[in-house]
Amino acid sequence: MKTKEIEIMGCINVPINTDIDYVIDKFIDFVEQNNWFFGCGYREIIDGHYVNEDGSFGEKI
Repeated sequence: MKTKEIEIMGCINVPINTDIDYVIDKFIDFVEQNNWFFGCGYREIIDGHYVNEDGSFGEKI
């Protein structure tokens, strides 16, 4: 079967207390329920800044 790739570039706006892992798990569940595959990375953004792994604010976007 031939396949194609669709690049998704964007942000999901969620309430501040929403856990990033919860959102990613829901997204991956959606992809897998459709027998699709997702390969990429993700980053958390709060108040216009990337959030570093230690929870501190990183680069402004």
